[in-house]
Amino acid sequence: MNTYAPEPGELVYDEATRKVGRVMGNEGPYWQLRPVGGGLEWDAHGPLRPATAAEGLSAGVALANARSRGETP
Repeated sequence: MNTYAPEPGELVYDEATRKVGRVMGNEGPYWQLRPVGGGLEWDAHGPLRPATAAEGLSAGVALANARSRGETP
């Protein structure tokens, strides 16, 4: 059972979707996460854990690459 309860603004890893996101809040058993560079939130259903430094860096690099290709504003 996952007893980890992140704070808003914290960078976490959603193990169910295998994505890194920033905690925006929670509603009942669900956490609302937003991609590192912004975008649409998703509801995290699975276990969360703090993102490692490598995972946070990887998410940032993916965002920078997408911007360089003109895929994001």
